[in-house]
Amino acid sequence: MKKYLEMFAAFFKIGAFTIGGGYAMLPLIEKEVVDRKMWIKREEYLDMIALAQSAPGPIAVNTSVFVGYKVGGIPGVIATTLGSVLPSFIIILVIASFFVGIKDNLVVERAFKGIRPAVVALIAAPVINMSKSAKINRKTIAIPIVVALLVAFANITPIIIIIASALSGIIYMKYIGGEKK
Repeated sequence: MKKYLEMFAAFFKIGAFTIGGGYAMLPLIEKEVVDRKMWIKREEYLDMIALAQSAPGPIAVNTSVFVGYKVGGIPGVIATTLGSVLPSFIIILVIASFFVGIKDNLVVERAFKGIRPAVVALIAAPVINMSKSAKINRKTIAIPIVVALLVAFANITPIIIIIASALSGIIYMKYIGGEKK
């Protein structure tokens, strides 16, 4: 029971103190579950992020589900998922009950404008960390650039890219790169 309460508390803390949505939560989740608690290894975390991005639903919740299941099975999933979504639910409930009265307040409007650049930085941080962990180098840098351009400007769905990348990796390892034994 102590383990599940610890899992709930860790994800509740992350959910409560992250502004900017799921992608902004990723570096905090990584720091907590990989670096501090050492519940999972960095490589496993990167794999979980890839799965969480390709699965339907919010990435932070999907990541919570994967971490919870890996660390504590179904009870772990319940603990981490509740921990990650409950703070947002409570905060939105409180804001919604007061927002009507403060939505036109100049201070509130300026605060939100000030938060936006910080949110962009919080989203950029996991991208930089994941690129380091994914061992992107001069030979492979073209892959994320091309993928980003395809998703942003050619309106190619990430699902197609994930499937094509997986198939390319299988083909490369089987026929070109050789199997690791």
